[in-house]
Amino acid sequence: QVVLVESGGGLVQAGDSLRLSCAAPGRRFSTYAKGWFRQAPGKDREFVGAITSNGGNVYYAKSVKGRFTISRDNAKNTVDLQMDNLKPEDTAVYYCAASSFATALALYVTEYDYWGQGTQVTVSA
Repeated sequence: QVVLVESGGGLVQAGDSLRLSCAAPGRRFSTYAKGWFRQAPGKDREFVGAITSNGGNVYYAKSVKGRFTISRDNAKNTVDLQMDNLKPEDTAVYYCAASSFATALALYVTEYDYWGQGTQVTVSA
């Protein structure tokens, strides 16, 4: 079942910024590791970035490091993905995920047991 809700996607030009947000209505995820993934048409879902339950550690895919920033607000039960200097190759459906069993950073799809429905990000050249 869908328990996470992403928002903030859209159509932008190369070099622009977008901020995605992920909320969990009616469920507390403050103790869960969180992550962002993306999936372009015809490709596998790929890791974008991850953050530990307390927000103390983050890790990014090489392709987005230095441009994307993950943050979380456990009081608001949200996790955000700030995306700067967007490139056409960032075009994909972006998913947030939560892991009830990861004890640190979770980098793989199989480490997550809760997912959102995804939000489309399209970057034109």
